[in-house]
Amino acid sequence: MKNPVYWVVLAGISIALIQQGLPVRSQGESQSDNKQMDNITIRQGETLFLSCSQGDFVTHTAWLNRSSILYAGEDKWSMDPRVSLVTLNQDEFTIKIEDVDLTDEGQYICAVQTSSRPRTTSVHIIVQVPPKIVNLSKDLVVNEGSNVTLMCLANGKPEPAIGWRMLSPSDDSLSSDSEVLEIPFISRYRAGVYECTASNDIAVDTQTVELTVNYPPSVSDGRDVGVTLGQRGVLQCEADAVPEADFEWYRDDRRIFNGFDGIEIEDAGAFSKLTFFNVSEADYGNYTCVVINKLGSANTSIILYEIIEPTSSTLLQVQDGNSGTSTVFTPTCLLLVVLLQLLLKF
Repeated sequence: MKNPVYWVVLAGISIALIQQGLPVRSQGESQSDNKQMDNITIRQGETLFLSCSQGDFVTHTAWLNRSSILYAGEDKWSMDPRVSLVTLNQDEFTIKIEDVDLTDEGQYICAVQTSSRPRTTSVHIIVQVPPKIVNLSKDLVVNEGSNVTLMCLANGKPEPAIGWRMLSPSDDSLSSDSEVLEIPFISRYRAGVYECTASNDIAVDTQTVELTVNYPPSVSDGRDVGVTLGQRGVLQCEADAVPEADFEWYRDDRRIFNGFDGIEIEDAGAFSKLTFFNVSEADYGNYTCVVINKLGSANTSIILYEIIEPTSSTLLQVQDGNSGTSTVFTPTCLLLVVLLQLLLKF
């Protein structure tokens, strides 16, 4: 190819005139042929092929992006390693741009100089970008009753639509079709995982935020426990709290510690157990379970009472069929009653 510098200058002048809507003429003063191709839409990251037809008696060719020369004939002017020459012959002039990015968007011009006049073909490249969430609220820990704002921002082309929903536990009533989700006076039942979705015609991007709601403890009503003397007895206490509550056990006003008088205390999450391995007379009475976290406390009382097993010496109760009352007899009294009944028969 002869005199490439001359052609580059000529191509640059042609482009400037085209962009101003002015006619372009060659050295022979004949008007050039200017052709506008349909826009090409391509996704970010894909490979773009730009091609124009040559025709007979072509002396110079060039592909340009705005004011930058990509190729002048076989000579590469672009420093971008993604740009390469695919085909250059009498019929076709094709270049390739790999891993297309948003910066590649714009007008491209193929300028062809024939023996008679210049000819240009221009095309506008539109780069579509999949959505990407770029700014998302961090995981939050708040106290019950607080006002909560979750924010989600995303980039993409076309501009993505953004929405919020409560993912886990699922709650369709708590959602938003905007970048912001407002939750006033949040309750413990609104704690969970929230999902932000950004979507356009190309793809969908999702990210999640975990929302923890702190609240003071509540405790289930204690259930009184009856135990036979010398047997094993277990008192149980259940609490609901975030953060997790600590347990304390009391007998009257005296706190009970693990191992105290053979008593074992075992805490496991929301439960606490107070175990007596060999219940004595002194163990019977009223016990208090206290649950505490940084937001407050609650308590419940549990009574450990005695169950008496029946024995041969247990008092006998004889039902009086006429009066409906019960009479209590000892074994000696029972013998006298039997003898009296025998005497009455004679």
